[in-house]
Amino acid sequence: MADPPSPTPSASLQAQLHAELARHEPYARVLPATLQALLEGACEAYYAPGELIAGPSDGPQVRLRWIRRGRVTGQGPGGVFAHEAGQSFPAGAVLGARAVVASYRAEGDVFCLEFEGALVRQLAQDDPALAGFLQDRLRHLQARSGPAARAAHASRLLAQHSMQASLASIARRPVYAVGPHAPLGEVLQEMHRQRVGSVVVADEAMRPLGILTRHDLLERVVLPSPALDLACTAVSQVMSSPARTLDLQARVHEAALLMARHGLRHVPLTSQGRLEGIVSERDLFALQRQSLGSISAMLRAASAPDELPALAGDIRAFARQLLAQELAAPALAELVTHLNDELASRLYTLLAAAHGLDPQRACWVAFGSEGRGEQTVATDQDNGLVLADEVGDDELERWRLLGAAMNRWLDACGYPLCKGGVMAGEAACCLRQRDWRARFEHWMDAGEPQHLLNASIYFDLRALQGRMSLAEPLQAAIVQRAPMRPRFLWLMAQGALRLQPALSWHGGLDTRDDGPHRWIDLKLHGTAVFVEAARVLALATGVQACSTRERLVRAGQARSVAAHEHEGWARAFEVLQAFRLRAQDDARGGADPNHIDVATLDDVDRWLLKETMRVARRLQQFIALEWPAS
Repeated sequence: MADPPSPTPSASLQAQLHAELARHEPYARVLPATLQALLEGACEAYYAPGELIAGPSDGPQVRLRWIRRGRVTGQGPGGVFAHEAGQSFPAGAVLGARAVVASYRAEGDVFCLEFEGALVRQLAQDDPALAGFLQDRLRHLQARSGPAARAAHASRLLAQHSMQASLASIARRPVYAVGPHAPLGEVLQEMHRQRVGSVVVADEAMRPLGILTRHDLLERVVLPSPALDLACTAVSQVMSSPARTLDLQARVHEAALLMARHGLRHVPLTSQGRLEGIVSERDLFALQRQSLGSISAMLRAASAPDELPALAGDIRAFARQLLAQELAAPALAELVTHLNDELASRLYTLLAAAHGLDPQRACWVAFGSEGRGEQTVATDQDNGLVLADEVGDDELERWRLLGAAMNRWLDACGYPLCKGGVMAGEAACCLRQRDWRARFEHWMDAGEPQHLLNASIYFDLRALQGRMSLAEPLQAAIVQRAPMRPRFLWLMAQGALRLQPALSWHGGLDTRDDGPHRWIDLKLHGTAVFVEAARVLALATGVQACSTRERLVRAGQARSVAAHEHEGWARAFEVLQAFRLRAQDDARGGADPNHIDVATLDDVDRWLLKETMRVARRLQQFIALEWPAS
């Protein structure tokens, strides 16, 4: 039985404890008054080896415990987990004044500092750091993650504003705006007087209707025959419409992506629909040597395949630049995928012309991580060709040869050939639309082990270039038929459950030790757990979504999963993706790009990684309940 808690620590001991607490989360971030109040109301406690510290039968938890020395093991519905020295528990139960759902026992001698739950809840009302930790430990740890990585990348920051900065921080205001009936001549004179490159056309409520830029003038004003009457022509007759706008609080990377996708140089910014400012590509990347828009433009302008390998290097350099700026993993993956798509699309167009083939007779498709839009810095090929049903055998062989050429050039660009042969140059990946559909339906009906493996790759399907409509019936067939194939779904679920998160039997991180190194495969024992589970949930609920995050959230909503739970799944996946990106950036010397050495992580990152693995285990438990092994 635990010794009764000791009285409030003495002043000298409080000073010692203050220094100890200030080195750990969340106490390193709380207000000084909060830390002082916690210490003044704290007491010390000792727990003997194997002793029960807290359990479901204890009723509402009245103390938040901080472990000074020792290790505490929890056993509950989420399996076994561990808390180490420097960590606090049970945060959620204390915040909700409820009983715990797990049993916590001392593993060896455990010394704790304990805070009154009522005091903790009261202090959390005025201290965001304490409240954030109690309400969502994963989000709190994520926000505190990576100080060492940030220091290592700091020298590579090229601009004061990161790609995650809000557009409000760089927007040019006021913006030149006119009504739709303004005479074109007056508008051009005013653009010249103000030395601006664009004018936004807005209605009386200042809602953007269109935009006219200097780059539009040659095509729409100077070259038309007969020449336009500048005095009588309304600006609305030559503007680009509708205006592609973003909210003032959108992020820099969103504007960069919008510009790249639509060939824009200016984006009007709004707040509640009202024009508030404008940003240009020059604003976004004035201090950067490379930009998303400039790389996209060079990819689209490439006149021969041998120009693309150098541009592929620019893509990777740009990605690492964004990584140095701490761009969030989902945004970075989206930007990298977009540029890789641009490269593959341009290569397809060039090679179709070289092979004398009509690009609209086929569709170039991506599978796997590229199909999901989740490519990281290190990525290989998973692709195929969907041909029109009327393509004959001779033409089909010519398309296969084009696919093989695509694969060789992509390999030259730094995207290695797929070891499993999932590439358009293989006969099995260059098929007519009807053959692809029959193949997918056979996999769902038969459900052999190889079919399940194939489905886990090919069912993450996305059209990139050519006749895009050739891929749509395939995606629709998957979404429509999968929910009606319970055996297939059950087999997919069992396959997903065979992946094991990197958690040991006692709840610690399960590593492969190699001398001083403690390795974890972040893909095999991390992100893949979420990817496979998300695919099963999406197939079962008929969710037509590509990305793992969207699948987890939308399928969770469809199955009435609590919002905090499915958002937790999505957040944990994104945290693991961020760890993978950091590992890949560190692996340029030759190490495995998906492996991370836990020994190199600080306490916060190690706890954050362990927390994501616990979420992965909970997700698998949900899958196991939905599709029991029996």
